[in-house]
Amino acid sequence: MNWKFWEKKKESKPKAKEKWWHSLLFAVVAATLIRWIFMEAFTIPTPSMEKSLLVGDYLFVSKFHYGTRTPATPLQIPLTHQKIWLTNLPSYSDAIKLPTYRLPGITHVKNNDVVVFNWPDDKGYPTDLKTNYIKRCIGIAGDTLQIKNREVFINGKAVTPPAEMQYTYKVTTNGMVSDNIFHKYKIANYGDYKKNLQAFSDTTSGYVIDMTPKVAQQLKDDHVANKVELFDMSDDMYRTALFPMAKYSALWTIDNYGSLWIPKEGATITLDSQNVATYETTIRSYEGWKSVENKGDYLLIDGNKVTQYTFQQNYYFMMGDNRHNSLDSRYWGFVPEDHIVGKAFIIWLSIDPEEGLLHMIRWKRLFNLIN
Repeated sequence: MNWKFWEKKKESKPKAKEKWWHSLLFAVVAATLIRWIFMEAFTIPTPSMEKSLLVGDYLFVSKFHYGTRTPATPLQIPLTHQKIWLTNLPSYSDAIKLPTYRLPGITHVKNNDVVVFNWPDDKGYPTDLKTNYIKRCIGIAGDTLQIKNREVFINGKAVTPPAEMQYTYKVTTNGMVSDNIFHKYKIANYGDYKKNLQAFSDTTSGYVIDMTPKVAQQLKDDHVANKVELFDMSDDMYRTALFPMAKYSALWTIDNYGSLWIPKEGATITLDSQNVATYETTIRSYEGWKSVENKGDYLLIDGNKVTQYTFQQNYYFMMGDNRHNSLDSRYWGFVPEDHIVGKAFIIWLSIDPEEGLLHMIRWKRLFNLIN
């Protein structure tokens, strides 16, 4: 019993341990909300976008440009993606799955945007936890795309290529070339696989190099190589199965591709033997139906014969700026709108994995906006 009722009780001070937990909880909640609604950090792991984006570039990806997606997999450890840090354990549970909606954005995906998206062909994870890819949006919903001798055409008009676009070249030399030459012409050699001298014939040898046409011309002008030849990707040796992997597209190559219409939300097509082969996989995988069967010149959708089909969402065609060294829509198809993560916005750090500690930061790339 409090005999000195006229005196106020002294409020107990929060323990330091409680303060620490409150601060940590606030920081985690705030970081999670910022990452979900506004910005997310992203690292360039492969050279598929070189020279526009380099391995070791650290980006901020804007979620608010195209509108933030609501989570489809809510049971997830905050600030993780697929795995718990430093382990191979899943960071989520798919016991609860929610429909995905997109909040209003300030713009929409445009031709030539550099976009981060969930790789559609990653079948091992829920949509919002599929592996993140970054590519350039070459074609938007409703466009007709074609590639002729490496030149991209959208709706019949030639597209201005990215300033730092690369191709693969065969560079014939008199023997092994010094690393200083690679460094001088800023030719990337991640993992040293490009530095290996290769035999082209019994009498010639050289290197297979990804570089811009400008650098290729410099090698010729400076007489660094005996010969510099653009790789002919139409050669049977380099031919591979390309999307949509139909009979009529069997002769397509990554340099001569299409034409191909990109599905648009609300657009209706009359199905026939050709477009059924083109769009069957897309309709089955991303349009939300329980079952889709190819019947030659029509589809059987959830048991119903369908001779005309109206698409439920927009799709996009993505390509890497390193055109001969990019796993992109030419191989695995369209990117559905519900797989779009955000717009690559700014480079906040860039580290060259080929350089030593003192020279590893690419200072000139810091805080560059991404075009």
